Amino acid sequence: MRTVEEVRRENLIALIAARDGQRAFAEAAGIKNPAQVSQWVNRSPHGTTGKPRVMSGTTARAIETALGLPAGWMDTHHGDESPAVSRVLETETPAGYVRFDLFEGGAGMGVGLVNQDYPEVVRTIEVAEWEVRKKLGYLPQPGRIQIITGRGPSMRPKLEDGDIVWIDTTCDYFDGDDYYLINIGGETQIKMLQRRGDGLYVVSINPDFPPYRSDEGEVAILGKALIHAGLRRF
Repeated sequence: MRTVEEVRRENLIALIAARDGQRAFAEAAGIKNPAQVSQWVNRSPHGTTGKPRVMSGTTARAIETALGLPAGWMDTHHGDESPAVSRVLETETPAGYVRFDLFEGGAGMGVGLVNQDYPEVVRTIEVAEWEVRKKLGYLPQPGRIQIITGRGPSMRPKLEDGDIVWIDTTCDYFDGDDYYLINIGGETQIKMLQRRGDGLYVVSINPDFPPYRSDEGEVAILGKALIHAGLRRF
């Protein structure tokens, strides 16, 4: 027998298919952070508990209200899987490879982006398991590592505009001075976070962008930046 969380996930996939993608669904459903949708679909493990991320009842009711669905629709099984649902299921990844999917919404490396609908440089990559082990030291669970396009000049020369960055979405907390995908005031950015004597600082690599101290609770950490790859001219 399906749990209510499994039923909600099945209905979520169907709604995403009906709107041709997670971003369009998130906008229609009033979900401010489209990355949450990807985490529900992929059952990404929570950074603290390690348990798969699931949709809460409160969120399910909010989605029903936003989309004009009857109360309880998200918690109800609506029959066998349809061809429309099949369109958004993960394609089969070849044996010996790990698939990394897109983290919805561009990441600014300057003033930030409000998850604008930029054409993504790369939407999905499949990397050999041996190369993933070489780079990370482990094989991540499906959905844990996602990719995002960095944009803007503030992290040069470490990151250039258009570079692809691997994001560990399970790290949604400050885990020491490092590079993170963060959200400040609705703007998504890739920045270094540093703990200093007087608070948490948001730091750029480019000296034209001075570091600044963030207010308590202002920074939402969406993941840790692990690896970057650029499509650059020789």
